[in-house]
This record gives sequence, structure tokens and C-alpha cells, in this order.
Amino acid sequence: MIRKRSRRASLLALLLALAPGCARLLAPPHQPIAEDAQRALTLVARRWSEFSDLRTLADLDVARGRDRQRLRSVVLAKAPASVRLEALSPMGQPFLIATLHDDGLVVYNAATNEAVVGPATADTMAKLLSLPFEPHDLVGVLAGRPAPLPDVRVAEIMPADADGPSLVVVNNVHQQRIWMDFVTGVVRQVEITGGLYEVRVTYDRGPQGDVQGFRFSAPRARVAGRVDYRDPVVNSGVEDDRFRMTPPETAKTQRLR
Repeated sequence: MIRKRSRRASLLALLLALAPGCARLLAPPHQPIAEDAQRALTLVARRWSEFSDLRTLADLDVARGRDRQRLRSVVLAKAPASVRLEALSPMGQPFLIATLHDDGLVVYNAATNEAVVGPATADTMAKLLSLPFEPHDLVGVLAGRPAPLPDVRVAEIMPADADGPSLVVVNNVHQQRIWMDFVTGVVRQVEITGGLYEVRVTYDRGPQGDVQGFRFSAPRARVAGRVDYRDPVVNSGVEDDRFRMTPPETAKTQRLR
């Protein structure tokens, strides 16, 4: 039987593994962007702009070191940076809820009546899990449409490797490498790198290019796994209220700054 406290750690580890931001890096200087790379950047931005929200059931299989957890969850995501994950008990009731919204993070464990709240920043997540990440990266990973980086310093089309051609984008804090169809903009794989950590996500897609799930690995953080969607619905309209959560007054709450 899975211990209650390990369940909380597992889902938080998944949140982190799916969307790492980055440690503060020395920003590279701005470099001229070639025409083919600019077209790819425009395509990535257009695909992102076409995404509004996602709702789905998801089967999560996450390994962190020697610890492995399997969970069924409700996943909601809304551009640009709102996420709600509800880990479900075998009876179908949520026992752990995690939300990112309005630059705030709330994690509530109903089984232990414990909560963690704080700003949804890379620094906060670094304090919580010793690894930093950004909420918009998580939304982009769940949607299968990477969120465009602000303040792009370098953008370049890389020659094809075993996974095909890719677009590398670097800003003042981290790097994306996106393996994609340069005509349709459909992303096959994305790697997000920051500081000492990186995560690679490989998508499973249906015949029309719709995301059915993905596999991910972050070797340096010793996290890997897969997420399988069940009947995902995109752009149906998810209300902002779904991402707002206040823990009960009786909860033992840890506040991060």
C-alpha cells in the first residue's frame, strides 16, 4: 500500500519533472536570427496562441529513484500558466490537489490535512523540491505546444539527428530544443534545459496529431515516467475558478516565500 506522505511527494515530483524552469544562467548576447529559424519561431508562437485549455483524465506512472508511483488523476490546464491536478483514490475521490494560478502555488493533501502554499516561481519550487521550474512550461508540456520563450537571445535550426531536425531557442535563463514538423508545427519531442537539470518529453499523438500522452525523463533529477491521457478535450472552455483553491482553515499549512 502506498504511504500517504509518499503520494504527496510523488505528485509534486511529477509537477516538477514535467516542467522544470531553470537556475539563473549567464545570459548569452542577442544574435541575429536566420530566416528559417524566425519562421519556426513564428510557427511555435502560432500553435501556442491556438491553445486555450485542456481537460482530461490521466494515468501517471512516475519513477523517482527507487520509488515508483502509479496514479489516476484529473488534469486541467489553461494558457498561459494555470494548472490543476487532482490525484484520485481507488474510489475516485481526490486525495491530493495541486494548483498553479495567478502566480500562486497551492498543494493540499486531504488524506493528511496538510497544505503547502506560496508564489509559483522557480525560486519557490527550488525551495520546495530542490529543483526550479516555471508554470508556463508545465502548461506547454501538457498541451504539447511549447510556450514561446520571452527575450529570445539565440534561435537556430539544427541538422537532423536520430529524432529529426530541431529548433534550438535560448533566452536569458534557459533553453528549449524542439523537434517538430516545420510545416505544421506539430511537436514530436521537446527538451527543456536550465542550470544543472534538463527534461526531455516525447509525445504520443493520434492520427490527427492530437496529444494522447507523453513519456518524460530527467536523468539528473532521477525522474522518469509516462502520462497517458483518457479522452482529452481541448479548447472547451475551463473556468478560472477551477484553478483557485484555498486549503481548509484546519489544515496544517506551510507557507513558502
